[in-house]
Amino acid sequence: MDPVRLFREHPASVGETYVEHLGVASSFGFRMILGGCACLIHGLLPFLFVKTGSKQVTELHTRMVTNRRRQPMPGILDFVI
Repeated sequence: MDPVRLFREHPASVGETYVEHLGVASSFGFRMILGGCACLIHGLLPFLFVKTGSKQVTELHTRMVTNRRRQPMPGILDFVI
């Protein structure tokens, strides 16, 4: 398999370059880590971070699913023509 294709195929499928995808995925990962830490602290001290975890999940879902600018995947005719 073409190594360049491995780095470009998925980012292109969501309308991003490799560098854009790296930034977006990294920002998601960082927010998930912070939200996870808030949930762990909330488990120990239930009066702290009461809505932080669910707020992170909702915001990330909105960014990832609701506002996605996905490029259409090529159809079978695109390969033939």
